[in-house]
Order: sequence, then C-alpha cells, then structure tokens
Amino acid sequence: MRIVGLTGGIASGKSTVSSMFKYNQIPVVDADVIARDVLKKGTGGYKKVVAAFGPEILQDDGQVDRLQLGRIVFSDASKRQLLNRLLAPYISSGIFLEILKLWIKGHKVIVLDIPLLFEAKMDKWTKPIVVVWVDPETQLRRLMERDNSTEEDARNRINAQMSLDLKKSRADIVIDNAGSLQDLQERFGEVLLEVKRPLTWTEFWLSRNGALSALLGVVIGVLAGRKVFSSL
Repeated sequence: MRIVGLTGGIASGKSTVSSMFKYNQIPVVDADVIARDVLKKGTGGYKKVVAAFGPEILQDDGQVDRLQLGRIVFSDASKRQLLNRLLAPYISSGIFLEILKLWIKGHKVIVLDIPLLFEAKMDKWTKPIVVVWVDPETQLRRLMERDNSTEEDARNRINAQMSLDLKKSRADIVIDNAGSLQDLQERFGEVLLEVKRPLTWTEFWLSRNGALSALLGVVIGVLAGRKVFSSL
C-alpha cells in the first residue's frame, strides 16, 4: 500500500486538493474528520477536553463549541499543546483504524490528509509527502475572507502552525496554489499521475495482495516440505 501524506496550512487549499483525490477514486483518511469524531459528546476525548477547559467551551446541547475552543487554543500556545496532548492518542487510533479498513479492502493507494503531518511525526509513515503551498500574503487574505475574521485573529491562526515555507522544504511534491482554480487542477493532474504510478516492491508487499501472496508462498512451502519429509 502506498500512503500519500497530504498537508498544508490553514487557507492553503489543502481541503480542495483532498476533494480532488476523492473525486478521482483515491480514498482519503481525513484527520480533521476523525478529530471531530473524537470530540463528540460522551467520547473519551470529549470528557478529557471538557475536564481540562471547563464547561464554557460547550454549546447549549452539550457538544463542544469548536469555534470557542479554537479561539482559546490559537491564542495560547500552552493550551494548544495541552489540547494536542489530550486528543493525540484518540486521533492516532482513529487514523490507524481507517487505514486498516482500507488495507483490508485491498486499496493500493490512499491519502492521509493531516494538517499537522510533520508536527505529529506522521510524515515518516507516508511517501510521497504532498504539500499544498501558498505565499503568506495570499494565505492571510484568503483566511480573512473565508472566516470573515480580523487580521489579528487570522495571523494568530497562521502563526500557530508550522510555516508553509518550512513544510515546502520537507515535501516530496509541492502544489503551488497561489494561482487560479484552473492552475490548481492542471498541477493536480500531474501529481495524480505521480501518486498512481505502479507500486514499488516494498509497497506491494505491504499491500493486502502482497500479504496474501506471502501467505500463499508460506503455505506452499509448508505443503512442499511435508511432502518431502513424508517421502523420506
């Protein structure tokens, strides 16, 4: 199995690229979706976060107010680190479970969509790493327009993440999304060909088909061995 790492920054267009992979029949494991699930009312992640941040982060229906929680953690690095520590085990388990499901189904290529791919040290499990990049000015403008936020709030959110330039330097593939949607679609077409290339031998043996081939080889070897010993 080839696990493609997809990351970027807030308002970089990573979610658009993620949707393009899905449209092209490549399964995507979305860490943001898993993070929302582990914060649902009654879950272990929910209980730990509410205990740490108090009832003021809750909505009237008892669910976590993600916007309120976001305002708290994006303005305070220590609280952001605390939230990450609390949720990391649940998110990691959720990601592993989704990957396992796709492996069992026999998918050869999947995309792991994680905003904090490098920060969570999950880049070592993915190859190639695709980074969606935009210049700082474009990122700030798009974020302010998208969320109707002030420049200060937008900068706080951007500065809370690893810089896109640093992520770009650690990427195998860079998608420059500073242009138009058509530019993005053309670049994505090139990237799609790259990630769908034939599996390497290592990737094949890590796939379900590779595992079944290895198992079949072991069974044949055992049966052949029994036949040899029975003839002695």
